[in-house]
Amino acid sequence: MIDPVIETVERDFRIIQDLRLNLVAAVNTHVHADHVTGSGEMKKKIPGCKSMIAEVSKAKADVKLKPNDLVKFGQFELEVRSTPGHTDGCVSYVWHEKGMVFTGDALLIRGCGRTDFQEGNPGVLYDSVHSQIFSLPKHFIVFPAHDYTGQTMSTVEEEVKFNPRLKRSKSEFIQIMSNLKLPYPKQIDKALPANMVCGIFDELETAAQT
Repeated sequence: MIDPVIETVERDFRIIQDLRLNLVAAVNTHVHADHVTGSGEMKKKIPGCKSMIAEVSKAKADVKLKPNDLVKFGQFELEVRSTPGHTDGCVSYVWHEKGMVFTGDALLIRGCGRTDFQEGNPGVLYDSVHSQIFSLPKHFIVFPAHDYTGQTMSTVEEEVKFNPRLKRSKSEFIQIMSNLKLPYPKQIDKALPANMVCGIFDELETAAQT
């Protein structure tokens, strides 16, 4: 499971039970600022499930991932690729056997993650996407962490051709990203500290008392 959200843990758990799946890992692409991860709550429901996140994020997890690590599940595996720029700890997960890449907020459908907070850097993000995602075979399906227009997937080829920001030069991209002037995410004050402890509020409260 990639980038679970705390509000949908019950729904996701029911689906896992209905399909008789064995969830071995709840992996996050980065420390999110717009929602609280469901990794911790899912671990409570499925004790064998391990939480995973990039080591550089400094967030709590059972497994701290590094670039080129492999997340194994059944007979398959996901390659961990470092894609910082939205945050320092952003990673993308490549499923080579199925021709898929899970890009978190680094690459969105016809867009990208913002770079104006949480160690964001537009130049770094541009390089990450072009070197680590756009270098994949053009038929690979792109699954971002979310999309605000209701779309669920794209392809590497589509984003190379049609992404209005990332098809531009690096200098143009930096200028665009530096002038967006967007409001902060509504849940940032709650989400960031919670996601540093895997979304487990009991641990957040304990840490605040010590």
